[in-house]
Amino acid sequence: MTWGIVLAVLAGAVLHAAWNALVKSSGDKPLDTALVHGLGALVALPFALAAGLPTAAAAPFIAISLVIHIGYYIALAGAYQHGEMGMTYPIMRGTAPLLVALGSGALIGEVPTPAAWLGITGITAGVALVGLAHPGEALHHRKALAFAFANAAIIACYTFVDGRGVRTEKAAGGEVMRYVLWLFVLDGFAYPALVWFGRDAGRRRAALAYARQRWPLAALGGTASIGSYAIALWAMTLAPVASVAALRETSVLFAVVLSTWLLKERFGVQRALGALVIVAGVVALRLA
Repeated sequence: MTWGIVLAVLAGAVLHAAWNALVKSSGDKPLDTALVHGLGALVALPFALAAGLPTAAAAPFIAISLVIHIGYYIALAGAYQHGEMGMTYPIMRGTAPLLVALGSGALIGEVPTPAAWLGITGITAGVALVGLAHPGEALHHRKALAFAFANAAIIACYTFVDGRGVRTEKAAGGEVMRYVLWLFVLDGFAYPALVWFGRDAGRRRAALAYARQRWPLAALGGTASIGSYAIALWAMTLAPVASVAALRETSVLFAVVLSTWLLKERFGVQRALGALVIVAGVVALRLA
């Protein structure tokens, strides 16, 4: 991996952290997540129409990814329902790249080198240290853990599908951004619908009032989400999928930094150690 790809993916991780910090600052995390995805789809729609449709070869990958993302949203809602975001998010995002690395040889023919394995496991361990400030508490939330680990597997699945999808799109003469934009347009209404229909009439009225106040920030968050995933999928056309997936999850570190700065959360020795482990992992991936 060149430094250009590494820095681009890290920039995407900052964008990913930004919209997750927005959700974390919210009093209604499922609703804010729904707003980010729904408004992100609306932001992407005019650009998708202007860019044109993806190639026919890539269409099956988008369709499969959409089905997988429905499972992702169901597991996400379950994780947030039974446990705090601060506990479940690092588990979901930290475990997924390790699963991608384990399956990349059989599924896409990419076997990580020893240095890449060192980087991937380092980033995974660092994410756990940074995100799980009180790991013992997680054992008391078994349902949340079940949903979080299930979602890690789902994240790994859509990473494989979309990684293959953008490579297929590019090989067929298409554009990576067409794939990304139409994926966001088609995918952006599943989770909002799940949140909407999961609430009674009174909570829906409250949700509409909340949305009227939060939509500008949510639109920015949706735009950041598109940019983050676009960078990651572009990088997957140039570098190993497992390495890109691991680098992308440094977003957990950036999210903690933002929450420390904006939300005045405590950083602490454990998170500082985790940050150092993540940096070592990034360097190992660069040298792989």
